[in-house]
Amino acid sequence: MQHAKLKPETATTPKIIATSSLITSPCAHACYSLTTTITMVYIRQDKLPKLKEYKYQGVDHSLVSRYILKPFYTHFVIKCFPMWMAPNLITTLGFSFIVANFLTLLWYTPTLDQDCPPWVYASWAIGLFLYQTFDAVDGSQARRTRQSGPLGELFDHGVDAVNTTLEVLLFSATMNLGQGWKTVLVLFASLMTFYVQTWEEYHTHTLTLGIVSGPVEGILTLCIIYGLTAVLGGGSFWQQPLLATLGVQPHSSIPPILYNLAWNEWYMVYGSVMLVFNTVSSAINVMQARRARGQRTRVALLGLLTFAAAWTLIPAYLYLQPNIRSTHLVPFTFYAGLINAFSVGRIIISHLTKSRFPRGNVLIYPLIYGVADSLGPFLQQTLGFGWPSALGDDVYQVAFVFSCLGLAVGVHASFVVDVIWTICDYLDIWCLTIKYPYQDVKENREKVEKKEE
Repeated sequence: MQHAKLKPETATTPKIIATSSLITSPCAHACYSLTTTITMVYIRQDKLPKLKEYKYQGVDHSLVSRYILKPFYTHFVIKCFPMWMAPNLITTLGFSFIVANFLTLLWYTPTLDQDCPPWVYASWAIGLFLYQTFDAVDGSQARRTRQSGPLGELFDHGVDAVNTTLEVLLFSATMNLGQGWKTVLVLFASLMTFYVQTWEEYHTHTLTLGIVSGPVEGILTLCIIYGLTAVLGGGSFWQQPLLATLGVQPHSSIPPILYNLAWNEWYMVYGSVMLVFNTVSSAINVMQARRARGQRTRVALLGLLTFAAAWTLIPAYLYLQPNIRSTHLVPFTFYAGLINAFSVGRIIISHLTKSRFPRGNVLIYPLIYGVADSLGPFLQQTLGFGWPSALGDDVYQVAFVFSCLGLAVGVHASFVVDVIWTICDYLDIWCLTIKYPYQDVKENREKVEKKEE
């Protein structure tokens, strides 16, 4: 296979290998674009043996998970899946429910601020709960079928990374947040939680879920919110002041700004508190783990710079381009989500192959250009000097956003295909089916005895 022929030193970072003839005209340039051969390499050949050393390590402190969900999964749900079904196929089927939820969102409230029929919110609650259930059961299925391995963790995290962005849009639509800064804040909190959790797993070598975590209590909270929205008549309910809705009368001891906070704003306050708590907890866990191994703690903090760089550029661009923020936030949200998914995927690969922490993200570069291009007119208006924008603030700017989204889809898709192909080839397994079904020793013995007879 092509990637097996590469020397180890050529596979340190994603690399593009292109072959073409001399380009002498626009027509030839277009043909060149279509015929260019691109090979993306994400796993060093000398790191592949580390995949066989993989051993999943996870700690779940959630009481809900321990006393309610895990018994439900173990005694009922897992029995619904046949032994021939691959764990990754279960994950994929679970994700299909989220895709269906998102399609209904695009049909009924593409602007994230329209009330939907009650059955839509109910379907979102059911779909998310099924996704959580399938996502939790795939690990049990892997142990049942003796298919546990690094591909399962990569596949699981990769699907979760994409689902995080979709759930941000679904939640924003449920709360009628619309296309604006509130949705951007929800996106920031969700992506940061996921990034920091993956960063922590890389340094501690253990996936740690606290007493309150996003994959358990966070998802259940969303399911409850979706269900309540179906009963309460739509997302407009959450725009009412919480205290007034509960019958609390205005009082001099309650500041007006606090009394007038809507339900969705209270939820964002709660989310902010949980974000700070989880981030600090993850940082403490990382520092303790590195100190125990005699490593410097500050070096690990540099791994957060990639996320910080992206989220310096994202709000800057949206501030400079209010048209994108107010009318085309959905595709831009996808682009921002794929930036995070690409970073998280590379962190997981480095964790599985025991490679150095990946820094930088090629998907940020278009955003750098977008900010620089939009900054010129802003400086001209505020300080009297600057430079003209090549993209403007109308149709070309929209085309730029969709181009960024297309680039992100292409790069992330190439990453997913390459790493799955490489891991499957090296470990001699299949991704969505079981190549070598496990059979109990007793069954094997009986077959041998029948042959001898």
